[in-house]
Amino acid sequence: MAEEKRISTEELLKLLFQERSLERFFQRNESAYLVTAFSDYLSHWCKTHQQVPEQLIRRANLEKSFGHQLFSGKRRPSRDTVLQLAFAMGADVAQAQDMLKIARKSLLYPRIKRDAVFIYCLHHRISLVDTEIILEDLGLPLLGGRDQ
Repeated sequence: MAEEKRISTEELLKLLFQERSLERFFQRNESAYLVTAFSDYLSHWCKTHQQVPEQLIRRANLEKSFGHQLFSGKRRPSRDTVLQLAFAMGADVAQAQDMLKIARKSLLYPRIKRDAVFIYCLHHRISLVDTEIILEDLGLPLLGGRDQ
């Protein structure tokens, strides 16, 4: 996953508004639409952080076979699963948002109480277990249930 110069979303939107031909727009900006598979993202993260998938799967409190299916690309994560992995990786808010984008899930939105809890806990580096306790104390759905 080599880092290449990425065009910002705002710049891409500006170019889209300026272009008269949608086909030409896509041809000129093809690299902006190359998306990393979530399984590749996970594997790359483990490699760069010298972790084995089992360690991350365990910290994310995921079922082992399901976790390995995420790494192999056989299964796609739910939004909650992405957040569990973000906490297990020690991600900050921006990294968690990037993970949600890669997984093609809705971003965290502070006007939703449950999302506000995640944003707060990620920002303050609160553990997955302690985040679950906060969710429970507030009467909000825990991670791993159905997507909210």
